[in-house]
Amino acid sequence: MKKVFLSFIFTLLSVAAFAQGTWEADHMHSSVNFTIKHMGISFVQGRFDKFDGRAATSGAGLDKADLSFSVSVATINTGVNVRDRHLVSEDFFDAEKYPIIEFKSSSVTKDKNNNYIVKGKLTMRGVEKEITAPVTFGGITKNKDGKEVMGIQTKFTVNRLDYGIKYDPTAAGIAKDVEVTAYFELVKQ
Repeated sequence: MKKVFLSFIFTLLSVAAFAQGTWEADHMHSSVNFTIKHMGISFVQGRFDKFDGRAATSGAGLDKADLSFSVSVATINTGVNVRDRHLVSEDFFDAEKYPIIEFKSSSVTKDKNNNYIVKGKLTMRGVEKEITAPVTFGGITKNKDGKEVMGIQTKFTVNRLDYGIKYDPTAAGIAKDVEVTAYFELVKQ
């Protein structure tokens, strides 16, 4: 009986140790993307080519984790150079004055369906607002190099007007709501 109990304790400690730690984005397997409605009839998609993502965990899963990500505004990429140059101008993101968009969590909890809900501050164009977003925890495994990796993703909507992006304030041509989708594969440090 003592051996069974010790085996159980060892297994429990191993699982807890497996997940806790500091994690950083694997850029080859991560992305920060957005979609916005154009002219009320179609959508423009884009991404940020330079970004960072981090997590600090204390157990198996995301309970009470600290999550953060940031993007370099100047690396916005919609596939159209003229549009991208306009997006980094003062009309939109004003990348020269506000080069970074960042999110930092204040809490990570589970809802009644066992899904993760993250609350935190999103800062864009010098404006900081609290947002709430669902986060899907893909799990933890080891990659081909034997390093522990964790997968998470989120999708949330922000109103660009709330962050001082006032170009086309009527939203007739460019919608006010932007859907952000981030996929992170994080490597344990």
